[in-house]
Amino acid sequence: MNRRIATGRAVVNEFAKMRHLSVGLVSTVMVIGVLALSLFAVASSPDFDPDTPDAWNALLGGMSLGVPLISPLLLAVLASRQVDIEHQGSGWLLQSTSGITPGEVCRAKLVALGIIVTAITIGTNLIVLIVGKLLAGILPPAPLGHWAGFTFCMLAVNLAVLALHILLSAKVENQLVALGIGVLGCILAVFSQGLPAAAAHVTPWGYYALAQAAGYQGDQLLMLPISYPSIVALAVIVGVVFAVLTFRFDRQEA
Repeated sequence: MNRRIATGRAVVNEFAKMRHLSVGLVSTVMVIGVLALSLFAVASSPDFDPDTPDAWNALLGGMSLGVPLISPLLLAVLASRQVDIEHQGSGWLLQSTSGITPGEVCRAKLVALGIIVTAITIGTNLIVLIVGKLLAGILPPAPLGHWAGFTFCMLAVNLAVLALHILLSAKVENQLVALGIGVLGCILAVFSQGLPAAAAHVTPWGYYALAQAAGYQGDQLLMLPISYPSIVALAVIVGVVFAVLTFRFDRQEA
């Protein structure tokens, strides 16, 4: 019970730290960026017709491009800022004296930031859905099942990338390394959409392409199948890696 209380206190502490880390600003940029790219996809599509069910593909295609173009870097920023405060202020040592190991700190950071990223991802998808109905005036019913699957998969990839960046930022004090990898992640995530599925499996950022809900095949914008087994496998593998490495952090501290 005492361990659960300590873990809960660590998560609360992470939320308290966010007030000084511009988490709200970064979150707002993520939402506005994806929304803007989704609307741009609608405005730039010559075949957009709000009276046809295919009109939703323009929004799904815009989000399928907007999330991988924006999220990898901003997730790196969120993780870097949340972890760098421990490097700068001897936070690892201070929390160890309170009985909270570095591994527990990393897990608390994932829980706290994971709640924020979950809210951003689900909220952005809902906003785009509402905008498509009210602002774009799309009349046919939205493909809610496909949309929900896309949301789940993008959330799973976002959380996996977030977890890896927390580990990276915890091990490497120079946060420019983490931010540089975040930029590289954006490039890999976008270019993976033009690669074979086997190539997209090579890096965590390639899984954004496997979660793509709509895109162009030739000159036609079509709804695309989502690779659910691959996304689930990524979530499981990253979850295991995160757990193993953070528990190693605990043993190293001991």
